Amino acid sequence: MKVKIRKSNTKKSRKTGFLTRQKTKGGRKTNARQRRRHGSF
Repeated sequence: MKVKIRKSNTKKSRKTGFLTRQKTKGGRKTNARQRRRHGSF
């Protein structure tokens, strides 16, 4: 039997989204890295 997993975009962004990352020092570092990589992130 197959496992039916529905991915929720809302839950995902709450966990790993931009604003969540901005809350911690390490997360801000990550966002800065993404910005350097892709221009505006």
